Amino acid sequence: MASPRLETYCCPNRDAATQLVMNFQPEVFCGVCIGSASISLLLTILQLLPKKGQSPRKMPKASSSSTILLLISICDILGGLGMIFRSSVWLGFPSFVANISAVNRTDMWPSAFCVGSAMWIQLLYSAVFWWLFCYAVDSYLVVRRSAGLSTIVLYHMMTWGLAVMLCVEGIALLYYPSLSSCENGLEHAVPHYITTYAPLLLVLVVNPILFRRTVSAVASLLKGRHGIYTENERRLGTEIQIRFFKIMLVFIICWSSNIINESLLFYLEMQPDINEMPLKNIRSAALITWIIMGVLNPMQGFLFTLALYGWTGWRVDLKWRKREIPWESMSSSVGENTYPSPVNYQSNIHDSKKISTTDSHQTDEAISMLSEGNTSGDDRLTRSSPVYQGW
Repeated sequence: MASPRLETYCCPNRDAATQLVMNFQPEVFCGVCIGSASISLLLTILQLLPKKGQSPRKMPKASSSSTILLLISICDILGGLGMIFRSSVWLGFPSFVANISAVNRTDMWPSAFCVGSAMWIQLLYSAVFWWLFCYAVDSYLVVRRSAGLSTIVLYHMMTWGLAVMLCVEGIALLYYPSLSSCENGLEHAVPHYITTYAPLLLVLVVNPILFRRTVSAVASLLKGRHGIYTENERRLGTEIQIRFFKIMLVFIICWSSNIINESLLFYLEMQPDINEMPLKNIRSAALITWIIMGVLNPMQGFLFTLALYGWTGWRVDLKWRKREIPWESMSSSVGENTYPSPVNYQSNIHDSKKISTTDSHQTDEAISMLSEGNTSGDDRLTRSSPVYQGW
């Protein structure tokens, strides 16, 4: 699981709240993390592989949205591998891990492993948060026709730059001036927690706003495409809205326990003695959410593939074929079913028809990018669309 408590545990003089959760059934907790991360890792890879029995499909156009979704899955997979490795070392070499708590230790490898593994997990999941934010921004810009594949370079710079900068800054402030003196006050811990949870809160607050505006812009595009808003177009807009809702639902399910757990632990830290009887329920709630985090955080990768693609089945086809964008047929059908202008048309009428067709292409491509990878969308919806019928 991804929690700033992983880094604070590397301090020999860690706070009582961190000591509480990290010492609560560590073998069980590490086993839960390994099991959840392994299941999520295998199922995520299975979801992304092509399946047998699927008819060959044409190659879709590359887009920034498809690249972002792929990068989110890659970060989830690498983060899960980090959890498996870290938890396996903790279970397999308990004496090695025990040296982390030694105040007068001479071997720095346990501390290096503790800090390195925690930073690896934290950095990758922080990158997931930033990529999700970029996906919301890109969806809105695509509908506004202000984005394209070239903007992925800017997203890379923003995502990796901010993720690395915040992670390094938080770790540096936490461990300043050395591991032996970290956690000696809130001035060390608070900046670390802020840099960890800032991108998470950004996604929770800003992404729903951007998704809502994108859905409204899609409705305007569908209405303006032919001057009417049919039932088919309304259903297409609903499909995109449901897609955004699933993404946010998965994110809330996987990370709300982190916010609850951190709030409970901070409350315990402010108490003079966290072992007092009146705080028993608070301690129990913190420990329960701690275990829940170990289950839900690694499952984000698999749950995201379910939200984006649905269950794709078990029959894997080793001959790789890229997925078709379900709504791609909308844009292709426009080109195939648009009747050529008669040769005796005036040039200004021909130009106006060309501009209209180009706008329709741009509209359909924008909608295609928003629906990209969503194999749960019905082809019948596309075929029944006025665009598909050559309106």
